[in-house]
Amino acid sequence: MSYVTANGLNLWVERKGEGEPLLFISGSGGDLRRKPGPLDGPLARRFDTVAYDQRGLGQSDKPDGPYAMADYADDAAGLLDELDWATANVVGVSFGGMVAQELAIRHPGRIRKLVLCCTSPGGAGGASYPLHTLIGMDPEAEARRMIPISDTRHDAAWQAANPDAFKGMLDFRMNDPWAGELRRAMGAELQLLARKDHDTWDRLPAITAPTLICGGLYDGIALPETQRRLAERIPSAQLRMFEGGHMFLIQDRAAFPAIIDFLDAP
Repeated sequence: MSYVTANGLNLWVERKGEGEPLLFISGSGGDLRRKPGPLDGPLARRFDTVAYDQRGLGQSDKPDGPYAMADYADDAAGLLDELDWATANVVGVSFGGMVAQELAIRHPGRIRKLVLCCTSPGGAGGASYPLHTLIGMDPEAEARRMIPISDTRHDAAWQAANPDAFKGMLDFRMNDPWAGELRRAMGAELQLLARKDHDTWDRLPAITAPTLICGGLYDGIALPETQRRLAERIPSAQLRMFEGGHMFLIQDRAAFPAIIDFLDAP
């Protein structure tokens, strides 16, 4: 664990595992202090895996805004430079998948294989749920709004039939031990505002890296139809859908083995 200066920012970086290099790019509000994190799963048992807090988040620098999607992609490319990785496998989840798309387009040749999980291209290809509309919302109201959107099976009937599980989800979404940190709310808001303008649709055919698109069958944030559009738009992309919602990576035990098989294939 250490700080790495990349693209003029101090980024909090964690590294674990051995094997081929893999850069993991997390989603909205990602903070490596939340456990379990990306280095606690199967990827770090198979690859030399690096994860980091993106600008404005976690323990990384939180510069004044506005932020642009290109900034996040250039941060990732700068981190690859500092790691002395000419190329790497890249796994981007949700917002991280949006960053990974920009990285693949803006910095061609840096990605060996690309995995895009529960993400969207924006524009004519379809956007993910507009999280920026939740800025300033009461935390409990936000949690109640997003639980049935994150997984469309968790509707009012499910909540009534599973009160303990629903309460656990509410508590998890509302718990933020670092809420009072300086500039934390500002950084999170700037990320959501950058996300609002994400649009790679017209540029997706420029992605040359072998690509796997993964999604959850019950995801109301990054819709299944959008995953199919991504797979059709990116040359030679493969599509795999899994049992689960926006959190299908931890809901379906087949998800990580499928990703690892894709990354290991010749």
